[in-house]
Amino acid sequence: MAPMLRTQSPAALSDDADTEATLLVGDVAHPYGLGYVKLEAVALLTGLHGTGEDPPPSPQRAAVLAEMNRREVENPNRILASPNTALVLVRGFLRPGIQAGESFDVEVRTPSRSGTTNLRGGQLLETRLSEMAVLGGQIRQGHLMALASGAVLVDPVTSNKENLALLRKGRVLGGGRVLKSRNLGLILDHQQQSIRMSQLVGKAINHRFYSYFDGQREGVATPKTDEFIELQLHPRYKDNVGRYMRVVRSIAVSATRPQQQARLPLLANQLLDPLTSATAALQLEAIGTETAVEVLQQGLTSEDPEVRFYAAEALAYLDITESVDTLAKTAQEEPAFRANALAALSAMDDGGAYEQLRGLLEVKSAQTRYGAFRALSAMAPNDPLVRGKSLQGKFRFHTLDVPGEQLVHVTSSHQPEIVLFGTGHQLQLPLVLDAGPKILVNGLRGGTVKISHFGETTEQRVVENQLEDVIRTVVELGGEYPDVVQMLQQAKDTGALSCRYRVNALPLGGSELLESNRHNRPDGEPPANEAPDTYHLQTPRPELFGKQD
Repeated sequence: MAPMLRTQSPAALSDDADTEATLLVGDVAHPYGLGYVKLEAVALLTGLHGTGEDPPPSPQRAAVLAEMNRREVENPNRILASPNTALVLVRGFLRPGIQAGESFDVEVRTPSRSGTTNLRGGQLLETRLSEMAVLGGQIRQGHLMALASGAVLVDPVTSNKENLALLRKGRVLGGGRVLKSRNLGLILDHQQQSIRMSQLVGKAINHRFYSYFDGQREGVATPKTDEFIELQLHPRYKDNVGRYMRVVRSIAVSATRPQQQARLPLLANQLLDPLTSATAALQLEAIGTETAVEVLQQGLTSEDPEVRFYAAEALAYLDITESVDTLAKTAQEEPAFRANALAALSAMDDGGAYEQLRGLLEVKSAQTRYGAFRALSAMAPNDPLVRGKSLQGKFRFHTLDVPGEQLVHVTSSHQPEIVLFGTGHQLQLPLVLDAGPKILVNGLRGGTVKISHFGETTEQRVVENQLEDVIRTVVELGGEYPDVVQMLQQAKDTGALSCRYRVNALPLGGSELLESNRHNRPDGEPPANEAPDTYHLQTPRPELFGKQD
């Protein structure tokens, strides 16, 4: 009798009916495992050059001595007393969905009131990381979760006279190795907890997401109890766990095929409305049928850039080729959606997506170029263009033979990596650069560079003035990734490196400011997601770490 009592449009009526009929996974369950897990430890740093200390008696010193005794280290107190060692606090964060064997960054810092003045050049010895908590007035240690070790990267810009606090902390890029995978899951709401609901939700998810193992189809969801459903990460979403969980929560719990078809007209209308297009695209991606794809393809013809992007993003995760051009244009022109567009392109098994990412390596924006490089590395890690080389196992080194402006890019998070965009990089001579405390780079006139290593014996090599040769020789003489970064930073500061130099030029997500709406931005406000003249250590909370061009 509703139409007789009040006037409603057919769309409004279908909205009410669909709301009552369609129960989504997100209506009955909430996600588990999407937070970061903090791991901590007390560890020993070696390789310092007289900047360490003999730590005073404390629970931290006792913990390090206990670990050294467990490993049967001879004369542990004498080692701790050396000025070339330091007691440090180590902290790392396990991201959602991380799997056993994968790497993560670890932060290193000195304790409060420590006499250690500089961690530059330090090597973190193998450290056992676990969760810690204060219970009953005492520090309790959880199960062993990861191991960490490696060279410590300290801010290459800071000198001994500028900011001592920055010299007492650093980071080991990719220095942590996970020993136990982090599980994802769904927890049914209290009023929905039952064996039947747990099985219904698992069945609905497995109908949408599954993989084949030894020729047999296996779903990603495993109902464990009446309140918990364990989820395996689907391979297509391995680099976008958050979106994977949003799509899972957009799956209809027990909708029949006719009911799914009845929802499509309403979702088609919502997709074309910028206010609801993001939610509608997720629900259409969760349906995943051929008819849902047709609705998303209609969104590509919208005049609104947000609608086009959300439709293309959902189509990319369904591996539909028509999304490629829209996503590539968005990555180049819309900083607000650049990160998500590149992530969607990298998730595709499509030659067109590869070609578009390949073309983005040549554009002017450093964020777009390096973002495209990372996307290509995720899509095809063994491709000769982006595979690069491992320099003695210390870091990855890439030289990309692509057109466009020359660019040198280094990282301060995720993994130690140096990427040269373009070929023929040269340093401006004459020059004198430090590559750590033991290596000196001296640029001679005449197109050659002399690299000297000072230790028990002095070793010298003369190479052509090619940046690639200089970096390779520094590593061969014992230089670590932090030493090479220090050299490049000095080269940029002194003018010896004339091309662009960027650090962590990754596009940032989360902004809603579109390029097409920039005329509405207040005067003086920086463009969305354009990096300032500093770069950041990105562990869930960024910290100021240095300068860049």
